[in-house]
Amino acid sequence: MSLAKRRALVTGSTSGIGLAIARALAKEGADVVINGFGDKAAIETERSKIEKEFGVKAFYNGADMTKGPEIEAMIADAQSKMGSLDILVNNAGIQFVSPIENFPPEKWDAIIAINLSSAFHAIRAAVPGMKAQKWGRIINTASAHSLVASPFKSAYVAAKHGLAGLTKTVALELATFGVTANCISPGYVWTPLVERQVPDTMKARSMTREQVISDVMLAAQPTKQFVTVDQVASLAVYLCSDAAAQITGANLSIDGGWTAA
Repeated sequence: MSLAKRRALVTGSTSGIGLAIARALAKEGADVVINGFGDKAAIETERSKIEKEFGVKAFYNGADMTKGPEIEAMIADAQSKMGSLDILVNNAGIQFVSPIENFPPEKWDAIIAINLSSAFHAIRAAVPGMKAQKWGRIINTASAHSLVASPFKSAYVAAKHGLAGLTKTVALELATFGVTANCISPGYVWTPLVERQVPDTMKARSMTREQVISDVMLAAQPTKQFVTVDQVASLAVYLCSDAAAQITGANLSIDGGWTAA
């Protein structure tokens, strides 16, 4: 499989799933733009490693995923620097765990903005170029929580359900333009985002760290194993291939059997 001469942008890609996807796309020959917050030196190290390891062009854009105008400017910047934008991966996400009655409204607003609205803004800006070139791949990193709910995650579950619906709508609108739109819905993947959930879940459920991992996180996954970032990235690469041209509007679970129950 080759993605040579393709140009990709992956949001929330300075670590975790997003970085793994960006690296996997670059390995197949795609130029990439990474995005996200973090230590500037560490981000530059990752960007430089992508170029050196895979022989592609790699750029960084620090657009704030809560701000529509910055997202639109990021898409325009990617198109300008790379010549086009063929692949858009909406991966940025945050999490907060709390009983609904104590859920801070500002946390709700931030989660909806980053996990759902940011994808809308990016897709809206990227679609005209994809339609004009009659080729594009839009991949939204959803979650098993796009299909099922868990306690104490009202904003996250609402955002991921919304993202699945947005994906279906976009897929239908772009079906005759050579552009596909799909969701990848991982179960628990051991990433910084998941690791940061552990203390909040310990507090919300009065559990130890070990209990949260075994009785909450991996309890949901029949395989009793975390999904790896590389497994998610491999699925994303496949969805960008010509072999996946007729997969659109799908919500693809990679969750160790979680949503099979």
